Amino acid sequence: MAAIVDRARAFVRSQPVAHPDETGWREGRKRAWLWTAVTEAVTVFQIARSRGGDVARELLGENFPGFVVSDRWAGYNWLELRQFCWSHLKRDVTGFVERGGVGGRIGALLQSQIEKMFHWYSRVRDGTLTRQAFQRRMKPIESRIERLFGAARSRAEGKTRGMAREIYDLRRFLFTFVDNEDVAPTNNAAERAIRPAVLWRKGSFGTDSPRGSRFVERLLTVVATLKQQQRDLFRFLVAACRGYAGSLLPLLGR
Repeated sequence: MAAIVDRARAFVRSQPVAHPDETGWREGRKRAWLWTAVTEAVTVFQIARSRGGDVARELLGENFPGFVVSDRWAGYNWLELRQFCWSHLKRDVTGFVERGGVGGRIGALLQSQIEKMFHWYSRVRDGTLTRQAFQRRMKPIESRIERLFGAARSRAEGKTRGMAREIYDLRRFLFTFVDNEDVAPTNNAAERAIRPAVLWRKGSFGTDSPRGSRFVERLLTVVATLKQQQRDLFRFLVAACRGYAGSLLPLLGR
């Protein structure tokens, strides 16, 4: 199974779009993180003691050729082709509103523009709006959203100001999905993929050793990928066991 997972990781590193994410884990008595990268046909997992960019580089490959859809976590800042997840950004903007003040009023205006954006995108998804028409309708929305984040970075209060500054400074990653139809505006694919791992962590409290972590990585990778490809897990495991047993026959003198 290790060789199969290695092939899956190599496949992911060559894809045009990837959705990475990470969540907390425990390995022995130490803090760790479980990472995932989801592509159209293959999903891989990796457990590491770090949440830094070095793990993202290992997972995606140092020279990842495609677009990455992710949250704003600094571990992905080395990438040049990105789309910020608008599900995360919506939550950030909700925080603007809840904190009130000038930032809250700007946040309410941002919410209105984001709702329009998702409305037009849903029309593209269901085939009732062409990509070209969507791009035309998005132009004023993009401009308004950028202006509002710019206003919040200079006029909002405290935490809202700082968050708005971070988003505005990386605004080139807000609307990649508009001109690239293979890129989604959210990282929901990775969040869905990582949910079973979170349930595993809650039930088992993580892993006790690196060896256990490798087992979890491999099994999660195989299960998630087979589900994507609509292949039967039991048949795959039977074939894998038979293949492994066959490789032992020469050692047994048969």
